[in-house]
Amino acid sequence: MPRRKHWRAATWRGTAASKRQGGETMGLWFEEFSVGQTFTHPLRRTVTEYDNMSFSLLTMNPQPLHIDFDFAEKSEWGKPLVNSLFTLGLMIGMSVQDTTLGTTVGNLGMSDTRFPKPVFHGDTLQAASEVVSIRESKSNPAVGIVEFEHRMTNQRGELVAICRRAAMMKRRPAEG
Repeated sequence: MPRRKHWRAATWRGTAASKRQGGETMGLWFEEFSVGQTFTHPLRRTVTEYDNMSFSLLTMNPQPLHIDFDFAEKSEWGKPLVNSLFTLGLMIGMSVQDTTLGTTVGNLGMSDTRFPKPVFHGDTLQAASEVVSIRESKSNPAVGIVEFEHRMTNQRGELVAICRRAAMMKRRPAEG
């Protein structure tokens, strides 16, 4: 079964065009992106207590709303909140296989990041991405800049995270 659908063109990827470098599936080259192109990422993830605790501890974030059940129980939420930076990282990570795997040079920045609804242990999350702008690099002809808007929803379809990300993308190599 194909892994992604290009919304605007209504064609499926997963053909020989997406197989590069020894048969590995790769992300898209700069030239393969178009404004309005949408990806519904097939990967889903149920967030666990372990995910939240580990991420908070690894990033040295002692916020009791994330790691102290007794404290969180007395908060307006009544239970621990999942660390929002974990949610952001998961949302971006879910997008990589369909968009930038092996074809990105790096992230240039993220903006307009919001968390409209909280995420709790046991929530199952899914992400989608839309290309909102593309432009040639002014300083490096080997790359271009693609701006994505990433959105993440929970199992109830509620928007829990959104951000814009600018990625420096490799151009398709010259044939030959």
